[in-house]
Amino acid sequence: MTLSILYRGPLSSCNYACDYCPFAKRTETPAELAHDRECLERFVRWVGGRTHPVGVLFTPWGEALVRRWYQDALAELTQMPHVLKAAIQTNLSCKLDWTDGCDTAKLALWCTYHPGETTRERFLAKCHELLARGVRFSVGVVGLTEHFTEIEALRAALPRAVYLWVNAYKRVPDYYTPEMVAALTAVDSLFPLNNTRHPSLGKPCRTGHTVVSVAGDGTVRRCHFVDTPLGNIYDADFDRCLTPRPCPNATCGCHIGYVHLQPLGLYERFGDGVLERMPT
Repeated sequence: MTLSILYRGPLSSCNYACDYCPFAKRTETPAELAHDRECLERFVRWVGGRTHPVGVLFTPWGEALVRRWYQDALAELTQMPHVLKAAIQTNLSCKLDWTDGCDTAKLALWCTYHPGETTRERFLAKCHELLARGVRFSVGVVGLTEHFTEIEALRAALPRAVYLWVNAYKRVPDYYTPEMVAALTAVDSLFPLNNTRHPSLGKPCRTGHTVVSVAGDGTVRRCHFVDTPLGNIYDADFDRCLTPRPCPNATCGCHIGYVHLQPLGLYERFGDGVLERMPT
């Protein structure tokens, strides 16, 4: 059985200042950063000791790739024979020379463009560098109304083979008009899926069985949106907690959650690109 892990350590700092994010421009003490590094290095060692196939997606609070230890972790993970994929969410503000140490056949980046925090030209230059380096990636933008012009310009500038996703802004009810939904769907055909809170209570979901969320201390939860712990990866009997179980939440509205809902059939749509949000 292949186990997909969404790892989120204690890191909670970011070099960007997006006003909708609670971690904007947050800084951490040297001791906090050292703790995050220790947690990550322990996790990588644990993955190295596994024998069954593993896929990893780092979903940090904030930006992790400006930290060398996350770059090193991705390089080490992609060199492990039983690791099928190592991916990370990033604003793509870091240098990319660290990818030289990775097996790029296994590396993938989930890149978010933040208008106002960087220029489109600078972000696109990073995308073209990834293409030149042979790194697979997807690109996305939060679908705020003030971002619409940038979203369309970004789509026009990116190669068609690069998937551009749009994260729906769901904090405000009825945020989009039908015309806005149509415009964003023209950019991202899967936007209507993200603009929906999918009824999920009692429905079969891969989380908790073949997909888990892991915290820095090793605590395992079925996903980022269900607080109940299932166990700890550092316990000798960890694998016993992996079993099919229905979703306990009324709805699921985030891609890293609903993509695993079996009734939606999105594994068929994304194929090998589930972790990096890249449909086939």
